[in-house]
Amino acid sequence: MKKMEVAIIGAGICGLYLAWKLSQKGHNVTVFEKKEKIGKKACSGLFSERILEFIPESQKLIQNQITSVLIRFPKKTLTIKFSKRFLVMNHFKLDNLVASLAEDAGAKIILNHNINSFPEGFDKIISCDGPNSVIRRNLGLPNPTYRLAIQGFISKEDSSNLVEAWPQKQGFIWKIPRGEEIEYGIIEKSTKAKELFEEFLKKNNLRMTKLESGIVPQGFLIPSHSSITLCGDAAGLTKPWSGGGVIWGLTGAEILLKNFPDFLKYKNAMKKFFLPKIIFSKITTKIIYFLGDKTSWILPKNYKIESDFLI
Repeated sequence: MKKMEVAIIGAGICGLYLAWKLSQKGHNVTVFEKKEKIGKKACSGLFSERILEFIPESQKLIQNQITSVLIRFPKKTLTIKFSKRFLVMNHFKLDNLVASLAEDAGAKIILNHNINSFPEGFDKIISCDGPNSVIRRNLGLPNPTYRLAIQGFISKEDSSNLVEAWPQKQGFIWKIPRGEEIEYGIIEKSTKAKELFEEFLKKNNLRMTKLESGIVPQGFLIPSHSSITLCGDAAGLTKPWSGGGVIWGLTGAEILLKNFPDFLKYKNAMKKFFLPKIIFSKITTKIIYFLGDKTSWILPKNYKIESDFLI
């Protein structure tokens, strides 16, 4: 393959992973990051064990392991077991780990550098600049739909192997045991998230520390362009039922690597892989929420799901 000059916009997990792998293939990769430091703070860092397939070195970051979730509907609690364990990690440390791997492979990472237009002098441009992607906007693509995520922590040790979730109208409140602390959070429509979370905390007499928030996109926004493309949150690629985006984003990154440098072939492969999963997941989530709220007796008390892809 011809050695190419590749620009990656955004030093999040997908951008850094692509920089690492493309550098290993011999390409000249430059990552542009608008922040002064690498590392995402507003994220639960709850990843399925597939993360070890993408980044084996992340084994050392595991804080806890999760095997099931209790979904607490008003009249019934469902126990869902995961076919693949979830691993609790610090997302900030994970990003910095992959940044080190990328730099060791030869990638150049430029911090505190805001990109407002397509950078010049590159054969390929990959946008991984998050839910408010500048590159997506400059390509004239629509925005994805957004929800707001808020998280906070309680300084209390908890290494139990299950998480809890309280469904809301367009999302849920969660509790995650992280070993040395407990995390609570909410993902919901942006106009409702703060109010619903505060009500839950007050009702349960919970006081949070280290509150963080961020928007979570949902969509499938990949351009038909031969030299510019999107990956991860910039493409709106998150799980419809949970908002988790790391494994979906890394899966998309692997599809891009497999088809690189043909971005049109990448788009077609992404459509074939993800669109059926997105449609099925949205329908399934709506059905479960409806049954849980209206006729919860229909739902079984226990069942098992694939943690990343329902189909």
